[in-house]
Amino acid sequence: MTAPAKGASSRRIGFTALGFSVLLFSINGTVSKWVLDHGFSAARLAELRVTAAFFILLVVALIWARADLRLKRRELLPLLAYGIIGVALTQYFYFVAIGRLPIGIALVIEFTAPVMVALYARFVQHHAVKALVWWALALTMVGLVLVTQAWQGFTLDAIGVAAAFGAAVALSVYFIGGEYYVARRQPLATATLSMGAASLLWVVVLPWFSFPFTKLGKSLPVGSTTMPVWVPALSIVILGTVVPFLLEFIALRRVSARQAVIVGTLEPVVAAIIAFVVLGEVLSWTQAVGGLVVLGGVVLAESAQ
Repeated sequence: MTAPAKGASSRRIGFTALGFSVLLFSINGTVSKWVLDHGFSAARLAELRVTAAFFILLVVALIWARADLRLKRRELLPLLAYGIIGVALTQYFYFVAIGRLPIGIALVIEFTAPVMVALYARFVQHHAVKALVWWALALTMVGLVLVTQAWQGFTLDAIGVAAAFGAAVALSVYFIGGEYYVARRQPLATATLSMGAASLLWVVVLPWFSFPFTKLGKSLPVGSTTMPVWVPALSIVILGTVVPFLLEFIALRRVSARQAVIVGTLEPVVAAIIAFVVLGEVLSWTQAVGGLVVLGGVVLAESAQ
């Protein structure tokens, strides 16, 4: 397999793909919350998202990355654990969080994951990490205090905050494991296999024969008209999962993973703006500034590794 081009034109393609990926993920937050507010549980929506996305990605991967889909026996359990924790639980905790918190706040908390990864690299893997990691940690802590407005008492939904931190921990596992697997196989194959492993969790916990398919036919209010639930549900799978994942696959062939994570910090900002326009979710100035401080810490954390 030849190395991907890294010229200026290739990087532009990579960053353009990342930009569209961030936009689609951001829109997906609002669409997902809309579906969650109309009868779908976080677990069922996570099940639908990862399982349907897996089958679609599998078709694409069989065309473009067939060889990298092969697994050795010793790889099965580690990949299963990675898919369950890094993918299935990230999705589940994220949906719980946005169902109880403003989308922007939930994403800001979840996006502390790169700081956790930097601390893992320093204390667990004993990698050389710049002193910037301490500034990153300090900024993140200050930002989280501002986001949660801790001096006023705990005013945010406790379960929502716990779920957002759970999503951050699970996303850390996704980043750490992803770095390991992408070094050994194509990102597309890694995404497909991890989605497949995640879907196996739901096969056991929430079997498909008990899936509430009738809810997909229910009508959602859209202004003066209505829309069946399956339309936004399909959007969550296609436009909110498969397409942005494929765009990230294209980008990772042209830019570094660290650059991708830094660009990804735009997602909470864009998602908060979309949620404000569509759902009327309003953050206080303190929370908005706190969110930017947290994201500044994330950028520093990436620079420290």
